[in-house]
Amino acid sequence: MLNKRIFLSGLLLGALSLALIGCGGKAAGGAELDGPAAVTALYKARCINCHGNELQGKIGAKTNLQKVGERLSPEDIVERIEQGGDTMPPFKEKLSAEEIAGLAAWLAQQK
Repeated sequence: MLNKRIFLSGLLLGALSLALIGCGGKAAGGAELDGPAAVTALYKARCINCHGNELQGKIGAKTNLQKVGERLSPEDIVERIEQGGDTMPPFKEKLSAEEIAGLAAWLAQQK
C-alpha cells in the first residue's frame, strides 16, 4: 500500500509539473500561482474536504475526480469550478481566473 501511495504521489507531482509549465502571473490577493506546489496548496486549501486527498471523492460518487479528464474537457472543468453544480458550490467569486485555470489544467490530465 505504501509503494502504491509513493507511486501515485510521484505521478501526481509529474502531472502537476506538466500542467503548470509556463504558468505564472498573479492569483487573487497578489499570490503567485507558480508551479505544482501552488496548485497542490490550492487544492488542499479549497478542494480536499469534498474531493479527498487522492481525488477519490468524499461525499459521493460525483465528487470523485480521479478520471475527470476522461469525462470532461478542460473548458467543462473550468465551467464546473466557476458555476458549481449538483452538490458543488460555485467558486468564480472565491478563486481567481488563474487559480481556476491551473486547477482545471491539472484536473484535465487526470485520466
